[in-house]
Amino acid sequence: MAEETLLERTWREIVDRLPGARRGEPAVIAAAYAEPRLRALFPFPSHGALTFHRNTEFPWSNDLPFIVGDVQACTVYAPLHASKRVLGESLTPQEAAALVVAHLPDNCGPAFEGPWPRRGNLTD
Repeated sequence: MAEETLLERTWREIVDRLPGARRGEPAVIAAAYAEPRLRALFPFPSHGALTFHRNTEFPWSNDLPFIVGDVQACTVYAPLHASKRVLGESLTPQEAAALVVAHLPDNCGPAFEGPWPRRGNLTD
């Protein structure tokens, strides 16, 4: 059996709500995990938001859409540098996850282990 990667372990710990794992809205976590393209990214729940990153260690990529909300209603936000900040609101967790997937760059994922490279070092 192959050894679990940091990405796989992080998702498992968050989904299973294991002690020591970051906490997020369970419905949002489950909806994101159900999307294969999001499951290939590093999840980071914090302060009511679920962000996704192309890497597994700080500093984070911070260049992907993210979800804020709960089982009642979610909002999907574009990355901070985008001109249009809100991509969708009053969404179910499943709709929010699908909207994030729809706005991912084509060359996005899977997340690599390590910190995000500085802008001048990106090759994609």
